[in-house]
Amino acid sequence: MPDIRHRVAISAPLVHVFEAVTAPARISEWWTRDGVAGSPSLGGRLEFRFGRPEPSAVMEVTGLRPDQVTWHCVGGASEWIETDITFDLRESDGETVVLFTHAGWREASEFMAHCSARWAYFLLSMKSLVELGKGTPFPNDLKF
Repeated sequence: MPDIRHRVAISAPLVHVFEAVTAPARISEWWTRDGVAGSPSLGGRLEFRFGRPEPSAVMEVTGLRPDQVTWHCVGGASEWIETDITFDLRESDGETVVLFTHAGWREASEFMAHCSARWAYFLLSMKSLVELGKGTPFPNDLKF
């Protein structure tokens, strides 16, 4: 199965990056302002809205450690269902390295390529949020 992978270095302590991928209020500052709701605790579910009243993605939190956060997609686009999103975090040379993986795609497709580009964009939005205090989440994101 093909996977999406990205690596981003963020000039901030690991604890600040961990908060950016676990606190719904922080996620809404880099991914989507339209709505992030739910429980970020292990076994909890998070709902993400993008321009519609119903959730565009529903994730179950299946891994929650200071160095790794994993979500399992249980709702949303059919291509995302049963995929896993992992944020591996490690400190290196005064930065926090984020190794992002969106794994378990059934096939490589144009939609997967689109999602890869969007994930890269939003990971850079998270970097900007953590480093500079301002991300570019949906709907204020760059459209491409």
